Amino acid sequence: MNKADEKMVTWEGPTYSKEDCRHISGVRKVLWLSDIEGVLQQMIYQTKRIYINGNENDRFSTEIKSRDQRYYELLLEKYPFHKYHRAQPILRRLRMIKSGGEIEVMHKACQIAAKAFHKVLQNIEPGQPEYAVEGDIISTFIKEGASGHAYAPIVASGASACVLHYIDNDKICSDGDMLLLDFGCEYGYYASDLTRSIPVNGQYSSRQRRVYEAVLSVFKEMREMMVPGTTFEELNHAASKLISHALVDLDLMGSEQVPDDFTKPNLPHRRYFMHGICHHIGMDVHDLSDRNIPLQSGMVLTCEPGIYIREEDIGIRIENNILVTDDGPVDLMKEIPIECDEIESLMHERAVL
Repeated sequence: MNKADEKMVTWEGPTYSKEDCRHISGVRKVLWLSDIEGVLQQMIYQTKRIYINGNENDRFSTEIKSRDQRYYELLLEKYPFHKYHRAQPILRRLRMIKSGGEIEVMHKACQIAAKAFHKVLQNIEPGQPEYAVEGDIISTFIKEGASGHAYAPIVASGASACVLHYIDNDKICSDGDMLLLDFGCEYGYYASDLTRSIPVNGQYSSRQRRVYEAVLSVFKEMREMMVPGTTFEELNHAASKLISHALVDLDLMGSEQVPDDFTKPNLPHRRYFMHGICHHIGMDVHDLSDRNIPLQSGMVLTCEPGIYIREEDIGIRIENNILVTDDGPVDLMKEIPIECDEIESLMHERAVL
């Protein structure tokens, strides 16, 4: 950490002392960042290998050099005879398995998301703008001690629910609309990620209920598959098969369109289900991971099937955070309302009050 001076304290407030850092972290030797060059000079000639952090997120690319990359280039110029290696493969695997303490913090983040969802159920009504719903969410986060959104929230009513990354949140929630809510908080540097689809007026139409219950059925089956040894490929193929049969039942596909091989591109169900069934979550909502590694106890993933029917302005996704254990999947969001009747009942109680 940087050593505070009088000006920094005046503008930003007191910071930690070395003793504070030792007490909080348990690390016995604490140095100021300004000492790094001298310490590095002493240590680096005793080693053969230098491990460098870098951006290895396969969903993010930029032409701008990162701070890590610039530092690597400085090291390479100053110490050209060392062997340089990537740190990310090691760090990525460590991040995939959560400790007991990490799981406790993530569960707390899920509980805060639950409270935000309950507040939305209490306040949502036709004619309300989407940003007012977002306001209920962030106010709950702040009240409960979260540092804010874990990612840009999706508050998508009507046709906007069929736009996977809709974040404008500026439309009016109309009577008869479905409202897709995809949000999560950051608490203790860890993320939660919740998605629910609710009726703005408190009552699912018969068609909305059919689609919702089809997605919920897929969710329940996929959640049970999240056990050690299962691969991402197996999960995605199973989800594709379940969604395909659900689309047949919803009269959106013919039975002859359900393929035997779900590894082929451009499958018919992709018109209505365009994304994967899960992703790792932790310090980031899409946590760095190796999706080629089978699931292991201690991993936390989302489970998020969806069906998006653009011609009917219906977009429904259901998402919870699931802990993989040797004794079966543990739903960290199991207490958040998910059944149609339960959601309607809570919204009706609000209306009565």
